[in-house]
Amino acid sequence: MTKQDLVAYAAALPKAELHLHIEGSLEPEMLFKLAQRNKVDIPFKSVEEIRAAYEFSNLQDFLDIYYQGMSVLLSEEDFFDLTMAYLNRARADNVRHVEIFFDPQGHTERGVPFDTAISGILTALSMAKAQFGMTAKLIMCFLRHLPEEDAFATLKQAENWLDRIDGVGLDSSEVGHPPSKFARVFKAASERGLKLVAHAGEEGPPDYVHEALDLLEIDRLDHGNRSLEDDALVARLAAEEMTLTVCPLSNLKLCVVDDMREHPLKRMLDLNLRATVNSDDPSYFGGYMNDNFKAVIEALPLTREDVKTLARNSFLGSFLSEGEKRAQLAAIDLV
Repeated sequence: MTKQDLVAYAAALPKAELHLHIEGSLEPEMLFKLAQRNKVDIPFKSVEEIRAAYEFSNLQDFLDIYYQGMSVLLSEEDFFDLTMAYLNRARADNVRHVEIFFDPQGHTERGVPFDTAISGILTALSMAKAQFGMTAKLIMCFLRHLPEEDAFATLKQAENWLDRIDGVGLDSSEVGHPPSKFARVFKAASERGLKLVAHAGEEGPPDYVHEALDLLEIDRLDHGNRSLEDDALVARLAAEEMTLTVCPLSNLKLCVVDDMREHPLKRMLDLNLRATVNSDDPSYFGGYMNDNFKAVIEALPLTREDVKTLARNSFLGSFLSEGEKRAQLAAIDLV
């Protein structure tokens, strides 16, 4: 099978996306449109200037423009439009199920009520299920550069919505903010029946992955690239069938890898790690789901079975019911 054929095969496969920050799907065109609609003053005179600003060389530079972009999200309609745009784009890539992160603290600290953000997002998720059968889970992330007390405040704000929130996550600046900083709030979230995920081992060391596993007791590991520096950790992740939500184009854009040909995805699969492919913040990192598959297929010696495994892993690592997982895995076998 040629690389071109393999890219086409990947595009045709049913897939789940498990690592997607909805605020990171804010395309330059929508950012400009919402700034005008909401009369928000932004330091860009055109869509082209915004696109040029989406250039950065590390996580912190990205986060600076990411939070600046958030400033245009003010109304329930804004969050609905943002989410619906992503869902339609994901549908075009044959994504059947999404597990979306959102950052309430990035909005409430600007004076946008928690209820405003989540209402717009959930309305779009419901519409996508009704209109084209896409299923979804919603994961509320805590910003790790803020104190744990702020995360507790966010968990309290979410109380009336916990029946519609499926999990909590941990994102933002990793280095200097280890998972252990949030052990108490993750325990509180678990006691409320929420699933637990956390970014670890992207820029932070393997020790952060150990902390996420042992102290946060996560159900899924976001990124996890640097786990490969610790052989015992790799063996543990494989034995526990811990899903890693890997984001290839994000890793390249943030210089986690210097060249896609050096990306560890193939090695992860060869080590029996349950790796998946995801787009992270697609408007900033240069591509949605199929773009990420295309990038790794062109750069790495992936086989047809590898690509199929990546699609299967996305459902196996999801928070769908066992019956829903079986239905999606059966659909993969038909391609």
